[in-house]
Amino acid sequence: MARAILYDSTRCVGCRECEKACSSRWGLPYDELIAAEEKVSVKKLVTIRTHGERFSRKSCMHCQDPACVSVCPVGAFTKTAAGPVVYDGTKCMGCRYCMAACPFQAPAYDWNSRLPKVSKCDLCSDRAAAGKPTRCSESCPAEATITGDRDDLVREARKRMAENPGQYVDKIYGLQEVGGTSVLMLSGVPFDQIGYRTDLPVRALPGYTWDVLKHIPDTVTVGSVMLSGIYWLTARRQKVAEAEGDGARGFRKGVRS
Repeated sequence: MARAILYDSTRCVGCRECEKACSSRWGLPYDELIAAEEKVSVKKLVTIRTHGERFSRKSCMHCQDPACVSVCPVGAFTKTAAGPVVYDGTKCMGCRYCMAACPFQAPAYDWNSRLPKVSKCDLCSDRAAAGKPTRCSESCPAEATITGDRDDLVREARKRMAENPGQYVDKIYGLQEVGGTSVLMLSGVPFDQIGYRTDLPVRALPGYTWDVLKHIPDTVTVGSVMLSGIYWLTARRQKVAEAEGDGARGFRKGVRS
């Protein structure tokens, strides 16, 4: 079964222990200045955002059918059976198609590096494979973020909503968005009020790509016929011109003689 995390924003106290634990795992420096930057970047791959007295989390959502995987021309991104979307920097050519395709703006780019690569959360893929919780889940003192099998977390989210009907918006964010994600969210207010997109389709984004690509063979065929016709007409015109030129030269030669 695929691993996932459930983030309950009603339980988040904004302590940022998840940020610190994530940075420690990746060997990244973490201080007050970095903590104050409420955005994902090469400095931190998960961030807590402040919305008055409420908080929200941002990181890679680990889509079930990821757009980043579908657009990467070199296969630097892979959706694993265990749930995480992982990135292989040795394959990356720096095209940044993943950044343009991601509906959650999760991949970060190191603009200051001579050999820039993409940085993103990998859902602690090594720990996920071993059935262990992510570092952000493990470090959360309020259990606002927990790790488990995705189906179990969906049931847990529904249980919380059923037991506390006035505490939660009746929606699990990530359950259906863009085909579903491996990061699920609960909130006490509409999700757009705490920084989440609510205009996303239910269908996975790569499906739209294939809708376009499946017409390419027809387009190529029609284009090839058109180009062949143009070539034939051009060649025919050239031959006619050459024949007319030869005829004219022959006529002038006959007159002179």
